Amino acid sequence: MRLSQGGTVKDPWREAATVTLEPHKTIPWMIEHRLKNRPDDVCIEKKSRFGSRWLPVTISEFHTDAHRISRGLIGLGLRPGDSLAIFAATSYEWSLIDVAALSVGIVVVPIYESDSAEQIRWILEDSEVKLVITDTAAHAGLVESVRTEGLLSTVILDDDGLSSIYQAGNDVQPSVADGYRAALTSDSLATIIYTSGTTGQPKGVELTHGNFVFSTLTIMKSERELINEPGTRVLLFLPLAHIMARIVFFYGLCSKGRIGHVGGTANLIADIGTFKPTALLVVPRVMEKLYNAAEAKSGGGTKLKIFRWAMKIAEQNSRRKHHGLVFRAERLIANKLVWSKLTELLGKDCRFAVSAGAPMGKRLGHVFRGIGLTVIEAYGLTETTGPATANRPGHFVMGTVGQPIPGTAVKLSETGEVYLAGPHIMPGYHRNPEATAEVLDADGWFRTGDVGTIDKHGFLTITGRQKELIVTAGGKNVAPAVLEDKLRGHPLVSQVVVVGDQRPFVGALITVDAEMLPGWLASHELPAMGVNEAARDPEVLAALQRAIDRTNAQVSRAESIRKFTIVPGDFTEDNGLLTPSLKVKRERVLERYGALINELYEDNRKEK
Repeated sequence: MRLSQGGTVKDPWREAATVTLEPHKTIPWMIEHRLKNRPDDVCIEKKSRFGSRWLPVTISEFHTDAHRISRGLIGLGLRPGDSLAIFAATSYEWSLIDVAALSVGIVVVPIYESDSAEQIRWILEDSEVKLVITDTAAHAGLVESVRTEGLLSTVILDDDGLSSIYQAGNDVQPSVADGYRAALTSDSLATIIYTSGTTGQPKGVELTHGNFVFSTLTIMKSERELINEPGTRVLLFLPLAHIMARIVFFYGLCSKGRIGHVGGTANLIADIGTFKPTALLVVPRVMEKLYNAAEAKSGGGTKLKIFRWAMKIAEQNSRRKHHGLVFRAERLIANKLVWSKLTELLGKDCRFAVSAGAPMGKRLGHVFRGIGLTVIEAYGLTETTGPATANRPGHFVMGTVGQPIPGTAVKLSETGEVYLAGPHIMPGYHRNPEATAEVLDADGWFRTGDVGTIDKHGFLTITGRQKELIVTAGGKNVAPAVLEDKLRGHPLVSQVVVVGDQRPFVGALITVDAEMLPGWLASHELPAMGVNEAARDPEVLAALQRAIDRTNAQVSRAESIRKFTIVPGDFTEDNGLLTPSLKVKRERVLERYGALINELYEDNRKEK
C-alpha cells in the first residue's frame, strides 16, 4: 500500500513483511531448520574433480563438513569477529568455508579473482584479514606480494587443502565451536563485501546475520515457484564474491532445491547439459551473448532470415499479440527450426533465468519468454543484501525490475533517485562513517544512486545512474543506459559508452565483439578481418550506423546519437574497465579515451 510521506520525496511504496527478525535468527539457525526437518535432503550436487558426474551432498553431510571446517578455522587461530578472506573461483568449497566461518562468528571477506594487487592490499588492510583461503598458487603468490600486518597465513585449496583445515581442528573441542555459535545474534557482523565500484576506492559493505536471514527467507516465500519447490535445480557460475550469487546459494541451501557450482563460463554449455538446471542466475550480458551467438551460428542468407523470423514469432508469442490456427502453426515451425536449438543449449529443464546487475532489454526478455525461458529481472545492490525488488513468475511486467519484496519500502526523490528501506539494508560501510552518512539517513532510507520510475502497481523501472546522467550543452538531460542497452543487442557490439555531457550533441564509444565478428562477417558474405580492420570497414560501419538509427528512432532528436567512434580493443576486467559483474567503469573509460572523445567533437568546433 502507499503511505503518505512529506518533504522532498514522493510517497513510498511498501510491501508488508512476511519475515520478522529476532536475536536468535542467525545464518546457522536458518540452515538448521532444513537439517532438523529433512536431514536426508540432497541440497547440493558437487561436480566430480574428473569427468562430468555430479555427486549428491545431503544437508546432514554438508552440516557435518561445515562443523569440521569451523573447528579447523578456530585451530588456525581465528576467533569470532576476526576476518577471513576467500580468494577463489565459485566452487562447493567456497560455499562450505563461507558457511563454516559464518557459523562461528568469523567475518568473511570475499575477493574477486580479477582484483588487482592494489585492490587486494586495500581489502586485506582495511578489513584486517587474518587468514586468506585461495584455490591456486598464483592467487597465493599475489596475496604474499601485498602481505599486510596481521595476516597469519594463506591456505591453498589444492588436492589436500580442505584436509589441512580439517587437521587444524583435531584438537579443538566441538563445544568451543558450539559456544561461539550460540553467542551469535542477528546483529552479529557476517561479512564485509568490497564493492568493485565504477569509480574510486572500494568501500567495504558490512552485512549482518539478520540481513542474510531476512533476505533469504523473504525470497524463499515470495519466489516459491522459482527456488523453493522440490525438484528446483540452480546452477551457479557467477562469482560467489558477488552478493547475488552468494545469496542465491543460501536460497538453495535453506529451501527444497539443489545447488550446483561451476567456476566460470568456459564450459558452461556442457555443465548445463550434465547438471540440468531448472533455473540460472545470470547478468544481462550473458543473455545478450547467448542470443547473438545463436544468431551468428544460424549463418547467412535464408537461414539468417529464418532465425530472425522465428525470433519475431517468439516476441509475438510472449506479447500475446496473435492467436488462432495460423499463429499456432507458425509457433510449431519456429520451435522446430530455431527455438528448440536455443532451449537445448540452456537445457530442456531450464524454465527460469534470474537476471540481476543491470537492466535487460525488453525485446530480449520477450524473445526468451516466447521460446519458453522466463527471464525474471530483480534489482538490488550489495548494500541491500541482494534483491530489494523482484518480478515473480506469473506476476511481472517486462522491462521492470518488479515490485518491492515483502518488508521493503521504495520511494523516489524529486530527481527520480531510488530510495530503499527495510531489514536487508546494510548497517553501514566498514570504518567509513562519512560514506555511510552520504547514503543512509536517520530514518533508515538508503540512497541507491539509481534513477527510476514506479508505476501505479508498484513496479520499478531503473533508467540509469544519477551520476551518469548527461546534460548536453543545450540543457537536455539524457540517460545513457537507455541508449546503451539497446545498442548492446547488436551482434557486432560488445560495449557502448554514450558521451555528451556539456557537449553540443550525444556521441558514443563502441567496442566490437571479437567473438561475434567472424560469424557476422561470414553471414554477410564479407571477407575475414580483425577488429582493427573492421573498425575501418565501410560495411561494418554502415551496419553499426543502422543499429544506431534504430536506437535513435526510440528517443527524441536531442537524445539521439549523432556520431560514434570504434574504440580499439574491448573493455574487460583485466584492463580495469569492467567490474566483476560486467558493468562498465564509466569514469575510467571517459578518462582513458578522453582524446578520442574530443575527436568526436572536433569537426563541430571547426565549423563554429
